Amino acid sequence: MKVGLVSQWYPPEGVFIPGNLAHQLAERGHEVRVLTTFPSYPHGRTYPGWRQRWRYREVDGPVAVRRVPAYPSHDTSAVRRALSHLSFGASSALAGLGWLGRVDVTYVYHPPPTAIAAAALLRAARRTPIVLHVQDMWPESVLQSGMAPTGQRGRALERGLTALMRTTYRLAGAIVVISPAMAELVVERGADPARVRVVWNWTDDALFRPVPATDQARAVLGHRGRCTVMFAGNLGLLQGIETAIRAAAAVGDRIDLVLVGSGADEDAARRLAAELGADNVRFVGRRPPEQMAELYAAADWQLVCLRDLPALRGTIPSKLQAALACGAPVIAAVGGDAAALVRSTGVGLVCPPEDWRALAGRFIEAAARPAAARAELGRRARQVYRDRMSLRVGVDQFEDILVKAAAERGRS
Repeated sequence: MKVGLVSQWYPPEGVFIPGNLAHQLAERGHEVRVLTTFPSYPHGRTYPGWRQRWRYREVDGPVAVRRVPAYPSHDTSAVRRALSHLSFGASSALAGLGWLGRVDVTYVYHPPPTAIAAAALLRAARRTPIVLHVQDMWPESVLQSGMAPTGQRGRALERGLTALMRTTYRLAGAIVVISPAMAELVVERGADPARVRVVWNWTDDALFRPVPATDQARAVLGHRGRCTVMFAGNLGLLQGIETAIRAAAAVGDRIDLVLVGSGADEDAARRLAAELGADNVRFVGRRPPEQMAELYAAADWQLVCLRDLPALRGTIPSKLQAALACGAPVIAAVGGDAAALVRSTGVGLVCPPEDWRALAGRFIEAAARPAAARAELGRRARQVYRDRMSLRVGVDQFEDILVKAAAERGRS
């Protein structure tokens, strides 16, 4: 096939799924063309060494990439976030017919929903089918993020985004979601159930894998002979970091909570830790991706947490797949499908989201688990990832979906 891939996020950014999929499809003999913008995630600033310009093309191994300008933003301003998404939708639509005009099928990574603009034009002009990969439920994730306006403006925004998502789902020949609960939600929003498929997200298999713990990684985490719980990833508005800090402060010197990453909620999290006098909470900032597997190995447990919002009940945080791929036991302060997955596979401990007292109890339980029991949980975690979520398993499913979508075009 000739596959077009549209995503506002693409390597060298840390959103690796579009890049993984593009390379794996190319290695299987398909011709892949990517339409994206210039890297700016997660800080909302164009990466050093990059300059936005209109006629920019690159060769990423076997994949051809066209980058178009867009306003970079990933802060707490709703206006700037909207401008970022809208600008990519507009610039990708202008470039789409020329760059992707000969593809057999278009894959679109969502969010944001504006990424479908180029694919929608191709569908109208050339009947090119669309495979939409839904990572996040809109409008809920926007309205519940704390950035959306309230009152009459908020209601108008909700109506507009709901209408946009119904149109987006109607345009797609296939809709891929990341959990069963999310499949139910997109069907409620008007998607044809026959067109909806569940494909668990994978992680970057080359980076996240079982490795020995190193003294250097232990030093980064600041090992003090206590049970070490690590949270790795975006310290954002939806992660529920406040709950983890309050729980860690409550259990005192029984555990160390180490936060590896940065994000929009980091400053508030640091202030809370200081206010609570939580000297067992450490912030070590972002670390290069190639160091992460060693950090996972150096910690005793990995923490996965989210806020208690309806829109997040179908979300499987990417840090969960990373932990499982590394063979690390998890503490999951989440609800919905993520909690059900951890509970049913027996790869860790579960408690309700945004309940710091319940999480504190899980921290105490985790600290009491012997090393042999943790090792068994880790082995189980690695096997669950290999069987259900690995890159190979996911790309097998996507290849099947894309082939069938392209075949539908030929029969129409």
